[in-house]
Amino acid sequence: MEREELAAWLRLTLTPGVGNGSARKLLAAFGLPESIFTQPISTLAQVVSRKQATSLHTEPPELTALLETTWSWLEADRQQRRIVVLGNPTYPPSLLTIEDPPLMLYLLGGQRNESTGNSENEGSNSPSALVQYAQTAIDLIANSQASSIAIVGSRNPTPQGAANARHFAKAFSEAGLTVVSGLALGVDGAAHEGALDGLGPNDNRLATIAVVGTGLDRVYPKSHRDLAHRIAENGLIISEYPLGTPPLAENFPRRNRLIAGLAQGTLVVEAALKSGSLITARLAAEQGKDVFAIPGSIHSTQARGCHALIKQGAKLVESAQDVLEELKIPLPKQSTASSSASHEDSTEADDLSDAENGLLAALGFDPVGLDALQARTGIPTAQLQADLMTLELEGLVSRLPGGLFQRLTVV
Repeated sequence: MEREELAAWLRLTLTPGVGNGSARKLLAAFGLPESIFTQPISTLAQVVSRKQATSLHTEPPELTALLETTWSWLEADRQQRRIVVLGNPTYPPSLLTIEDPPLMLYLLGGQRNESTGNSENEGSNSPSALVQYAQTAIDLIANSQASSIAIVGSRNPTPQGAANARHFAKAFSEAGLTVVSGLALGVDGAAHEGALDGLGPNDNRLATIAVVGTGLDRVYPKSHRDLAHRIAENGLIISEYPLGTPPLAENFPRRNRLIAGLAQGTLVVEAALKSGSLITARLAAEQGKDVFAIPGSIHSTQARGCHALIKQGAKLVESAQDVLEELKIPLPKQSTASSSASHEDSTEADDLSDAENGLLAALGFDPVGLDALQARTGIPTAQLQADLMTLELEGLVSRLPGGLFQRLTVV
């Protein structure tokens, strides 16, 4: 993208009162943004309102600064950074059919083809090498929707929910799927981690795509900075928002349409009834995509969103294999996909004492308080606390807020 072209697109997105819908009408009528700004107000007013037409003839005051920032960002690393605009042949086709497709997509990352720019006669920073690399990354995202799955869920999952997200994502990645999520705390982060875990040493594909609600010069939450760097090395981070955009609350529900649009189906791991994950699931269903949900405890508020989805027709899944079979994706050899999210603990009983096995059985799989657990087992408080600490150190029990304990399924 040339600087003049970038300036015109940024000006279109910054013009007050001209949203994506009006901008698409203008693009359909006049072609590229450069042509829009050459039209007289009277001509523009035939497509949009006169107020909008007048606004288009005034350059936004923040344009110069944003253009300089964005151009510098692109020029700093043409191997990892790219902007794709609506109407360009490299625009992801799966996003063209969603409601309100973005005018601009900012991309960070994309795996580099081993052979690109590494020949003896061509340096890795040569123009032809950069073009080839950029096209490789765009081709990957353009084709990823045919073999991708979105994983979404609570920002405050139970330990089991986070483990399920990571396990399912790893299994999907091992099967060759790209895992799409939102880089948020909780389930999103665990899903990206799992997808990266499942990437083989010689895999030259997108392990995961993170769709974010900020500009790509920011990482939100900050605790995911290292994770974002890993995603940029083995996947893509995508935003529709200009550089410098802070983490505004209203941006995150909007980005969910892109998460659903980039994926073949959506898996909800854990979600409360008012979770933003349910927005993603609804958008996926409206787009004609499969929606999957993992059931949980009837006593857990973090499971009620999934249960509501299942009542509405989402497919109940207990293992990654359930999803792969529904999507007709072949199971790879030695995959973890057949492990269940809800089956009995697979830890070898020989590794635990009779007392520890008995305590695990008494715990069940629902969160339980110390008093209730003591009533079930009759174990003195001091001994019960010691046994729970042992199981916690062995990774079989998690301590939850409110003095609750939960047994963890080994998946």
